[in-house]
Amino acid sequence: MKVLVVFAHPEQRSLNGSLRDVAVRELEAQGHDVFVSDLYAQGWTSAVDRADFPSLPADARLAPAAASKQAFEAGTLTPDVKGEIEKLLWADVLILQFPLWWFSMPAILKGWVDRVFAYGFAYGVGEHSDKRWGDRYGEGKLAGKRAMLIVTAGGWQEHYSARGINGPIDDLLFPIHHGILYYPGYAVLPPFVVYKADKLDEAGFEATTERLRERMRTLATASPIPYRRQNGGDYLIPSMQLRAGLEPPEARGFAIHLARAEASISVAASGTKARCD
Repeated sequence: MKVLVVFAHPEQRSLNGSLRDVAVRELEAQGHDVFVSDLYAQGWTSAVDRADFPSLPADARLAPAAASKQAFEAGTLTPDVKGEIEKLLWADVLILQFPLWWFSMPAILKGWVDRVFAYGFAYGVGEHSDKRWGDRYGEGKLAGKRAMLIVTAGGWQEHYSARGINGPIDDLLFPIHHGILYYPGYAVLPPFVVYKADKLDEAGFEATTERLRERMRTLATASPIPYRRQNGGDYLIPSMQLRAGLEPPEARGFAIHLARAEASISVAASGTKARCD
């Protein structure tokens, strides 16, 4: 397989840097082709602005979505964005690796998504009718590919449990899993989450890396999170409401978007102790 790792940490000597190296070595040992987009090392520009659309007339009002669509269709996106899109099309598997900062991804990685997931590429594709509402949530340009997260978190695993103060890790990662990765078609694997990320000793690091190696060995075979397909019949179109009878009437929250309500998807797949960096 061809694997793209998008890495978002400013320090090469961090725990994240070590985990990236372990993952890449294991993937290469298994015979996979691996490319790493190291966003900090590349000096990635995070913010979307007029510089992203060089063909936009100087006196035109910037409407980012419309400008993105026009630039993608005309082939005038900036070279850095074009390069990342080419990597996504090349890769069979996308891995996003980052520390959990303020309950989300670092700004540089969000900026990578904002700029690279262009209109006409990652969204705004497919027909809209009374039977379909575009090619998204299980369909789209990236359907047939896999994606997963490697995440470090400073808090304890208990802090991110169903009753934990930080909220369930499943819910915190849902906007990334469902809204960024599943939306353009990726089959999303349960992530590798490292907790207590500033408390790792040597023995804990060794245990963590062995679990990570095992996850890399099963990229092609692991079962993805069973999200419901938007156009598969579970949702009313165009309201996008879940059809009655698929969940109890009182059911709420992100879990109703799993195809099997009884499926317990533990996104805290590693349950590891590790450093926060």
